[in-house]
Amino acid sequence: MKKFKNLKIWNEGIEIVTNVYALTAGYPEHEKSGLASQMQRSAVSIPSNIAEGYGRNSDPDFRRFLNISRGSSYELETQLIISQKLGYISTKQLEIVLTLLDNIQGGITNFQKN
Repeated sequence: MKKFKNLKIWNEGIEIVTNVYALTAGYPEHEKSGLASQMQRSAVSIPSNIAEGYGRNSDPDFRRFLNISRGSSYELETQLIISQKLGYISTKQLEIVLTLLDNIQGGITNFQKN
């Protein structure tokens, strides 16, 4: 029996979470309960919805949760861009996580097609 932990997209989601937590650890104190917290929730939502959808044991439910996961990835992408514009992260840090997000967004889309 396959497990959600074996899914490439779930593992990519976990990698995004760890990157976001590492980035937001250096945010100003006044952003810890604001932008940083929202970014962490968006990031955690990506693999969490993949796992929840997988656990529903229904293709329509799984597709719906994959859509939610992809939506969270775009939400996080926006928050990362805002963070860079505010000077909280460097352009290089932004590019690293955006590459991870591009990969998972494409992976979710491909997964839904198959």
